[in-house]
Amino acid sequence: MPLIKIQTSVDSPDRLRVEALLKQLSAALAKHLGKPESYVMTAFESGVSMTFAGTTDPTCYIEIKSVGSMSPTQTKAMSQDFCTQVHQSLGVPANRTYIEFADSKGAMWGWNSSTF
Repeated sequence: MPLIKIQTSVDSPDRLRVEALLKQLSAALAKHLGKPESYVMTAFESGVSMTFAGTTDPTCYIEIKSVGSMSPTQTKAMSQDFCTQVHQSLGVPANRTYIEFADSKGAMWGWNSSTF
């Protein structure tokens, strides 16, 4: 049940660009975690009022959640990969992007009228 959710202060790019980014992130998250992409969910929210380092320059917050545990090696590789993808797609510099990695217990994540 991996999830990657992006919130950014950048105004909404065109729909095709957002869809392409979400598809890239979906495939990459599945690969990084070794989980089937059929369980990956992506979400994107643009135009969010945000500050970083006291300015309103373009910034981004990314949440990554997954049932099980992510190793420090995995999170470091994902941080580099996703910061690069966000910079290329949205123009947000890596030093203005925070990523929160959260491990979830299967019983705390619902799907298909049950839990994992």
